[in-house]
Amino acid sequence: MSIISIRTKLILALSLILVLAFLGMSALNYHVSKNSLRKSIIGEALTRDTIFSEIQKDLISPLHVSSLMANDTFLKDWVIDGEKDIDPIIKYLSEIKARYQFFSSFFISEQTGNYYHSDGILKKISRADPHDVWYYEFKNRGVDYDLDVDTNEAAQNTLTIFINHRLNDYEGNLLGVIGVGLSIDHIGYLLDSYRKKYIRNIYFVDPSGIIQVHPNKKLIEKINIFEQEGIGNIAGKILTADSKPSVFEFNRNGTHILLTVRYIAEFDWFLLVEQDQDMALTDIRKNFIRNLIFGFIITCLIIAINIFTVNYFQGRLEVMATTDKLTGANNRRELDHFFKHAAYLAKRKDIPFCLIIFDIDKFKQINDTLGHLHGDKVLKDAALIAHKQIRKNDYLVRWGGDEFIVLTYNIIDDAKIIAERIRKSIFETDFFLDKTLKDKKRMRISISCGITRYRHGDTLETMVARMDNALYKAKENGRNQTIAEEEENRRTQARRFK
Repeated sequence: MSIISIRTKLILALSLILVLAFLGMSALNYHVSKNSLRKSIIGEALTRDTIFSEIQKDLISPLHVSSLMANDTFLKDWVIDGEKDIDPIIKYLSEIKARYQFFSSFFISEQTGNYYHSDGILKKISRADPHDVWYYEFKNRGVDYDLDVDTNEAAQNTLTIFINHRLNDYEGNLLGVIGVGLSIDHIGYLLDSYRKKYIRNIYFVDPSGIIQVHPNKKLIEKINIFEQEGIGNIAGKILTADSKPSVFEFNRNGTHILLTVRYIAEFDWFLLVEQDQDMALTDIRKNFIRNLIFGFIITCLIIAINIFTVNYFQGRLEVMATTDKLTGANNRRELDHFFKHAAYLAKRKDIPFCLIIFDIDKFKQINDTLGHLHGDKVLKDAALIAHKQIRKNDYLVRWGGDEFIVLTYNIIDDAKIIAERIRKSIFETDFFLDKTLKDKKRMRISISCGITRYRHGDTLETMVARMDNALYKAKENGRNQTIAEEEENRRTQARRFK
């Protein structure tokens, strides 16, 4: 039982070490990968610059075109000349719109108040018209240009990003405002394409925190980041960022967001690039789960191999520890175990048992005449024959040399029947000599047997002593016979009576 216990403990210990080592390495690898990804996202200047470059390509180009328009001498001369013929200005605005594929192009005259666009004159602007307030605010600010998100009256009030630029005469006096318009739908589509391409949410806010450009049009000009969950707590810091990227972190709806902010002076807007950290970790988590599954399979396989190997060698060790190597019979150590169990059953349940001892008659002569190899062959064959003659719940033990003991759960008369069966089977078997010998004779082997039964209080030593005495009497009486101690006692008593 102790051997089995140690084996079980060994298997459990090895399995536990293997599982803990694998889980520990997997968790460490996940933690390192997660931190590495975070650092990569936070320090990913290349991606930020790439996004910024693409936005510049899409938004700076209209700003550049509006600047060229504001310095066009044709346009200045036409306005200074009194705006007499509107066809040239309409043609000019139409060509700008078509060449650069803008949503709209326009000019508002300071002198006449006319609102020119690619299809003609839209209206005369007025301070009383809410749609025209931007013009007067822009003029009063004294800046060269700005970006304004507003509805486009010339295009069914479509939400548009207007790039407004001052048009001055040659002496710096204001002639009006000229510029182009970009459809919010188009810009939203671009930002959505960036989101899919870079797996980031990209949008613009003005210095007050109001969203100016966003893939979701419902948020434009209506939502201030100060009012949003998570980001509202750091909005003040966000709006102090400069042209160099700044990194912030916040939580929104249970999701951790990594935010990169960059101020774009050309627009006077802030570019916000949000990265969902949990989404970025999805691949790492999937890889972690795959590793766990694969590792679990490998761990189970290794544990199975470990169990098989330990059981195999433990089984070999148990056989070596309990079995006689030459004959395959149980050894003396096992007899101690069998005897204790049999004695326990005899005491508790009154189950009788006997011990039979037998040895090969004149075995020394066999060794001296034929050699020890033939002697070993005789021992193996005799043990095999004896094993076939006993029951499954009886035990054959090699006691030493050419002596064997059988423990059988029987009364002494039935034990004698078993002993006689063994003796006759061995005697009737032909033991062949080695084929290399010239005579190739068959050889008969005989055995002598002694039997004793268990008495309460007996030890293995006391029973062996009585068996030896019975065996000695069998030898004295001419060998090749079985003597039970009870018979010998009756014979002794009979001789004394005479």
